[in-house]
Amino acid sequence: MRAAITALTDELHRLKTGGVKAVSVSDEGLAALRRATARLGSRPASAPGRAAGRPAPPFMPTPKAPSSAPFPPAPTVAPTGGDKAARWAALRELVINDPVCLSHVNPGRRVVFGVGSLEARIFLVGEAPGADEEVKGEPFVGAAGQLLNKMIAATGLTREEVYIGNIMNWRPQLPLGPGGVQSGNRPPTQEEMTYCLPYLRAQIAIVDPEIVVALGATATQGLLGFGSFRALGEVRGQWREFSGKPLMVTYHPSYILRNPTNRSKRMIWEDFLKVMERAGLAISEKQRSFFLDRD
Repeated sequence: MRAAITALTDELHRLKTGGVKAVSVSDEGLAALRRATARLGSRPASAPGRAAGRPAPPFMPTPKAPSSAPFPPAPTVAPTGGDKAARWAALRELVINDPVCLSHVNPGRRVVFGVGSLEARIFLVGEAPGADEEVKGEPFVGAAGQLLNKMIAATGLTREEVYIGNIMNWRPQLPLGPGGVQSGNRPPTQEEMTYCLPYLRAQIAIVDPEIVVALGATATQGLLGFGSFRALGEVRGQWREFSGKPLMVTYHPSYILRNPTNRSKRMIWEDFLKVMERAGLAISEKQRSFFLDRD
């Protein structure tokens, strides 16, 4: 139960960072949360057989801050010869065998590298792998990834026609739970993203897209710089620049998963319409009117 409450507070913190000021919760959900917190509050400070002040058992891990040890300096990615496919393959081998990346991967999981068309006109950037992604070694394959696929399809393109990458190449670690499995996610630190950023820049240099799209507050912080905004709403829907490319800032697909209203869908869709217009993609009247029925 404590692990679930911790995961909930982490998610609320992520929403606040992303500029979300209100979250819809059903009466049933509020009632369930009150019951859960009441049960926690009624428990004794120390369980039978365990002295007060001793740490919680391993099956109820408490998230901790990343290590304060000095993080390795960001790598220098030297350009290689050959065509796009050869350069991309060489970069992928470099990343998935990077000793720092490998040292931060959860046991039995994988370093995650970008996927998609090397001729893509649109390059989508997320923040970090999650549970599904670190298993498959590919970005955006979980629930948020399925939604992203639908958003891409709504533009008239396919997942295979764009390029999808993350700033981070590994899932930011938290204490492992039962069976050595991580429960929950945390945003990557500035040091972690700074280390991986040269690998993202190298992917952009190879693909050479017309437009880069930042998905979510953490990804946008990594691209624009920490402290460049307080809430994502300040920069969302605006054109910026990254690595010499026009950069559109929008919400992460998980924002819709948490707020599945036409209003939230329309906000992201308006950003995608701007991307389509800039890329010269045909936009039908039907596409322009998606999600206009606000609920």
